[in-house]
Amino acid sequence: MAMIPSDRIEANRLDRDIAQRCRGGEAGAFEELYKRFGSRLYTVAYRMTGSAADAEDLVQDIFLQVYRRLDTYRGDAALGTWLHRIAVNACLDFVRSKQGRRRRVTDTGEDLDALEAPAAGPWRAGAALDRMELERAIAQLPPSYRRAFLLHDVEGLEHHEIGETLGIAEGTSKSLLFKARMRLRVLLRGRPGER
Repeated sequence: MAMIPSDRIEANRLDRDIAQRCRGGEAGAFEELYKRFGSRLYTVAYRMTGSAADAEDLVQDIFLQVYRRLDTYRGDAALGTWLHRIAVNACLDFVRSKQGRRRRVTDTGEDLDALEAPAAGPWRAGAALDRMELERAIAQLPPSYRRAFLLHDVEGLEHHEIGETLGIAEGTSKSLLFKARMRLRVLLRGRPGER
């Protein structure tokens, strides 16, 4: 049987404690929960939507859901894991509803993802890849590419799961992921001809 590190045991105890205090209506406990996990959930929302404004709104919605569902948290998983799952589901719901609204509003047959894709930014040739560059490159992907990339390479979903989640074929998920990776390579190397 593997030993669990003492810091992990302490974190799990803190998770259960803060959840219990929130359920008990302790003043300040929910604020403490927000301070502890808010930035992580914002990062998830920003990565999934590519919009700071949407991410801020989603974080508020996520914490409202957390407040309503806190009684369902049993402490079997880390509180951060439980919150992350709620955040991902909320973001996917948001993305699906946004896609649905877009389809109803525009029935022109244009490639909306291509219209929404921001122009490639100025990337330094030969610069070492760092996390900020990667974040910026991911943010520049067209929304459908970004969702497929994040769900597969960041969240670890399989293509059939991505297909079910986004309402697309498994082959479409594979294609979007391939295109996302190719676009990231170009963005991270710089514009064609710079190297």
